[in-house]
Amino acid sequence: MDDKAMDELSAKYIEIRTAREHLQHEHEAKDAVLAEQMTEVESKMLDVMNSANAVSVSTKNATVMRRVSSRYNPTNWDSVYEMIARHGAFGVLHKRVHDTNMKQFLEEHPDEYPAGLNVETRYTIVVRRKSTI
Repeated sequence: MDDKAMDELSAKYIEIRTAREHLQHEHEAKDAVLAEQMTEVESKMLDVMNSANAVSVSTKNATVMRRVSSRYNPTNWDSVYEMIARHGAFGVLHKRVHDTNMKQFLEEHPDEYPAGLNVETRYTIVVRRKSTI
């Protein structure tokens, strides 16, 4: 193994990662200001539409629509799971597998590997900066 090449590559990697982190923080800060401004404008538009009891308003720039948006956040998952199983209503859940939990489950139950479960396994690189203390 070429130690000098790995020293150079790891240093370059850390330099690039640090630059990306800086750009990401800068972007997030600018985006947060814009997001706050959008929220303020949305609130004002909603106030106008609520006072007029309007469902939609057409302007020269856009069509603004007021809609009802609902989010569901269970506080008793056992009850929700029981209802879903009773009615076979699995479509109310997101179709996503928790990777870490599935890996652990399959390690504990190797004979329970379900048909149609694809697994993508690959090598990755992890670079940890050395402490300068």
